[in-house]
Amino acid sequence: MSALQSSLSRDTAWELLRQYNKDPFHLQHALTVEGVMRWYANDLGHGDEAEFWGIVGLLHDIDFEEYPDQHCIKAPELLRSGGADEALIHGVCSHGYELTVDVKPEHEMEKVLYAADELTGLIWAAAIIRPSKSVMDMEVKSVKKKYKAANFAAGCSREVIEKGAAMLGWELDMLIEKTILAMRSCEADINAFMEKLA
Repeated sequence: MSALQSSLSRDTAWELLRQYNKDPFHLQHALTVEGVMRWYANDLGHGDEAEFWGIVGLLHDIDFEEYPDQHCIKAPELLRSGGADEALIHGVCSHGYELTVDVKPEHEMEKVLYAADELTGLIWAAAIIRPSKSVMDMEVKSVKKKYKAANFAAGCSREVIEKGAAMLGWELDMLIEKTILAMRSCEADINAFMEKLA
C-alpha cells in the first residue's frame, strides 16, 4: 500500500485554516495537534506519511470556530474549496465519529487523531497551571490526577479519549505517555510561532 500523501502543501493548509480561524486558542490547538500527529507518524513507523498526518491534524477543527454546531459536518465543504482530496477530508471528519458524523476512523492515523485530540487539550490545560507552564516536566501521574477530576477541563471528553485508546488497542497510560512526548516535541516551536503571530 502506498504512503498517504497530502493533496495540500503545508503552507496552503495553514492559509486555509486561517481563513476560518482567528482565535489564538484555536490556532494553538491546531498547531499542537499537527505537531503531535507528526510525532506519532514517526513513532508508529509511518514517517513517510508524517506530512499527511500533520496536515490532517492542522486542519482537524477547520470548521469549529465559525460553525461549532456543524463541527465535522461543514468541514468537507471548506476543505474541498481549498483543494483537499477525499483521504484528507475523511481523516479530518473521522474525529467526529459518533459525535456529529458517522465517518469511522479506519486508518491508524485517524484512530490516533480521535484518541489524541481531546487528550492534548486536557494535557495542555494541566500544563498551563504548572509553575513551568510547560509539558516538558509533565508526568503521566499528574495528568491522571487531573483526568480523574471530572470538573477539570470538563470540555475534554474522557469517553472519547478512552474510546480512542481502545480503537488503538492501547492502555490509557500508554496513550497519555506517548501524547506527552509528542507535545514535548513541538512545544518550543509552537510557543515561538504564536509569539510572532501575536
